[in-house]
Amino acid sequence: MPQTHEITALLEAWSNGDSEALAKLIPLVDQELKKIAHAYIGKERPGHILQTTALMDEALIKLMEAEKISWSDRKHFYSLAARRMRQVLIDYARKQMAGKRGNRPDQVDLTDSVPLALEAPERLITLHDALTNLASIDERKASVVEHRYFGGFTLEEVAEILGVSQTTVEREWRLARAWLKREIYGDPSESSDG
Repeated sequence: MPQTHEITALLEAWSNGDSEALAKLIPLVDQELKKIAHAYIGKERPGHILQTTALMDEALIKLMEAEKISWSDRKHFYSLAARRMRQVLIDYARKQMAGKRGNRPDQVDLTDSVPLALEAPERLITLHDALTNLASIDERKASVVEHRYFGGFTLEEVAEILGVSQTTVEREWRLARAWLKREIYGDPSESSDG
């Protein structure tokens, strides 16, 4: 694994307009970006139009087209790359959903043991919308879900990325999953069965 300070130095150089820094950076981060992209694609339905490398490439293009980003470190870079990958998938899902309205998913499962199998674009969009709402209330909880669920990072890796304890990440993960379930399915105590 490349030295973290080398990646950070290249990110800073890229941020300052050094186009050669990006060329040097890509081989150093390629494996980790593929891991993140693979985690995203693994949650998509079989036969999705995007494959791991294509998703990674589209996310990198979005990063290159973005306004100047002041990178703080490699963790910041991986976090933003993961977010861009999610945005690419959401864009594809929205294109597929063009013309369809009002569909809610039958089930969106955010448990540790059963990953979400996003068989339909509706499910991805529903989860994305709920996660966006969570981010407006609590950015860290949304970040934990994004890294843990979409990025495929372990609790320990998420703790390192966010600079908090693993216990904090475990608590935030548990609370975020409960909040998202309530956001997606509503409050079961509000329903009346008779």
